[in-house]
Amino acid sequence: MEISTLKPRQDLGQDTKISKAYLQYETLLKELSKRKLPEHVVASINKDVEALNAMPEDGKLLAQELKSRQARLVRSLEKELKLVPKAYYRNIWLGLGMASFGIPIGVAFGLTSGNMAFLGIGLPLGLGIGSAVGTAMDKKALAEGRQLDLEIKS
Repeated sequence: MEISTLKPRQDLGQDTKISKAYLQYETLLKELSKRKLPEHVVASINKDVEALNAMPEDGKLLAQELKSRQARLVRSLEKELKLVPKAYYRNIWLGLGMASFGIPIGVAFGLTSGNMAFLGIGLPLGLGIGSAVGTAMDKKALAEGRQLDLEIKS
């Protein structure tokens, strides 16, 4: 079973957010069609593509649907097949590093110095730790052949 393609839409314009989201979703579909995917995953993708193709040309609604379906597709690919786009883990671990490492480090600095103004010192440290962990996980995914040749931009 092959992955369906999005129907061409001429009225989207060239530099709009909608056209960029549409192009990104098309690129994701092309990248996935290069890989051998299980039937149930292909059927799910085709169902989403058919729903997007049936949508009216309304810009705002189409943009919301594109983004939500793309996010859902990327999450399901990561969960079921461990396929991830470029910089996927880095983007996730940036926030996790700040929250799980940065804030506790900042609190420790603040408590030891007796001045909680040093709470903010931990945030860049957590950002660096999270970025390093995420980049290492991205490199591991690339080495194992689980990384798609595409970076998802918000």
